[in-house]
Amino acid sequence: MLEIRNIEAYYGETQALFGASLSVGRAEVVALLGPNGAGKTTTIRSILGLTRARSGTISFEGAEITSLPTHRISGMGISWVPDDRRVFPTLTVARNLQIARRRTGYREWKVADMFGIFSALEHLMPRECENLSGGEMQMVAISRALLASPGLVLFDEPSQGLAPRIVQDVMKTVRLLKAEGISSLIVEQNALAALEVSDRVYVMDRGRIVHEGPARELVENPARRRDLIGM
Repeated sequence: MLEIRNIEAYYGETQALFGASLSVGRAEVVALLGPNGAGKTTTIRSILGLTRARSGTISFEGAEITSLPTHRISGMGISWVPDDRRVFPTLTVARNLQIARRRTGYREWKVADMFGIFSALEHLMPRECENLSGGEMQMVAISRALLASPGLVLFDEPSQGLAPRIVQDVMKTVRLLKAEGISSLIVEQNALAALEVSDRVYVMDRGRIVHEGPARELVENPARRRDLIGM
């Protein structure tokens, strides 16, 4: 579904990605792990066209998207759950969800479907997002991504700042998406939580992919996991 081949990206004259390559298959969950500053978020930003790759190619469903503007990439069926959630703070939950809806070639989700995933969301609809907790904002951010009818969801640090119970709810949602045929690429500091819901894993360090393999391998081999990601 997603193919990244040998991309290089920069911030000004500072190079952040050095020939990074990865792929995500249909209905597959892939974790992208590594230390802070490794280039994980830059990879997501490159997929979305927010940090343009200077070389290499990015393809989605067989179509090259490397040079497309972000709104067209989103319209093709790629959604993003950013690490800072980026909800509209002065708008209600209902309005945040309403403006997110779009049609693509993938399953069309309805707001009522979100209530089935996050039971607390229905009671939050009239509340302004600036009055929500971090966990509640994450419910809105994930729901907003689904209402854009994606085939692929990019999760950037979805457990950041959340209580363990909420982290479990987020990872259950990733499993649900997989069951619905929706792919996920997860950038996550809580490596074990990400590995437990992922099919495959890439480890990035200093802008380069240094490991690729089955996620289960790192779950079952703590020594290897520590060698690669320090936990």
